[in-house]
Amino acid sequence: QVQLVESGGGSVQAGGSLRVSCVANVYMNGYCMAWFRQAPGKEREVVASICSGRIPSYEDSVKGRFTISRDAVKKVLYLQMNSLKPEDTAIYYCAARREIVSLWEYWGQGTQVTVSS
Repeated sequence: QVQLVESGGGSVQAGGSLRVSCVANVYMNGYCMAWFRQAPGKEREVVASICSGRIPSYEDSVKGRFTISRDAVKKVLYLQMNSLKPEDTAIYYCAARREIVSLWEYWGQGTQVTVSS
């Protein structure tokens, strides 16, 4: 059973940066991984995703500001967030799925990111 644990959330002023991390309990070879976020009153949305051998994909509003990366040896997924805006405020979730399936199978508990103006 894959377990994902996020960390690194917090509060920052607009224009600042944060990096959130997600540690897996197993090696994630053969898995796609992603960061989702959910703001109050809104649906959960995918922010960025990464699969082996593919270019990472990003939601339009974060392109050029956020970078997703993974350290396969350390079993860690990162999301570097720069030029943060108040509308980036949300709970950020790490997710994983086997590359052969389309639904996200495993989820972390989430970490809060708050951006003040």
